[in-house]
Amino acid sequence: MPVPWLQVIDAALGVANFARGRKPPPPEGSQEVGVGGHAAGGLEARLAGVVVAALREAFERDSRRLDLEREQMEAERQRAERALRLELRRQAGEREIGRLRLLAGVAGTAWIATLVLSARVAGGGIGARVSLGAGWLFLLGAIAASFIAQSGAAAALDAPATDVGHDASRSSASGAVALWLMIGGLILVGLSALLA
Repeated sequence: MPVPWLQVIDAALGVANFARGRKPPPPEGSQEVGVGGHAAGGLEARLAGVVVAALREAFERDSRRLDLEREQMEAERQRAERALRLELRRQAGEREIGRLRLLAGVAGTAWIATLVLSARVAGGGIGARVSLGAGWLFLLGAIAASFIAQSGAAAALDAPATDVGHDASRSSASGAVALWLMIGGLILVGLSALLA
């Protein structure tokens, strides 16, 4: 709540005017004029000192309150920035897990689709069967590597935010290996289809 400074100053001046107006003017030519004038000046000086002290105290209190509000706003800003970083990290980790799940799904679908080829390749030569078997191993390895990478990304999401070594948005070595195993497996399956 802001302090009405003009009203405080007006009240202080009103008190000073009231104190000055209560004394009857000293008669002219008397000795009390100097003493009475000096006493009225002393009262005025004391009253002004009290008003200045009250104003200084009010200003200091307001400045302390403003400093406290600034510190609270800075702490709120830091909390909001940290929450934003955590949310962005979570979203990036979930995107990476989704990518790895898609990779595992494509590798699994490709492996199941190659089962249809197995009847045709079984009648082919040894090279076609070895190529198909190696392709299956690569595809199954891609699925396994994708699951390992998913668990690593999930662990990175669960890690504290201060742990810089864990970043769920970056693909681990398992994620990269899963992609290359899937590509290699598809190449080998395609080669076996050509050899059959």
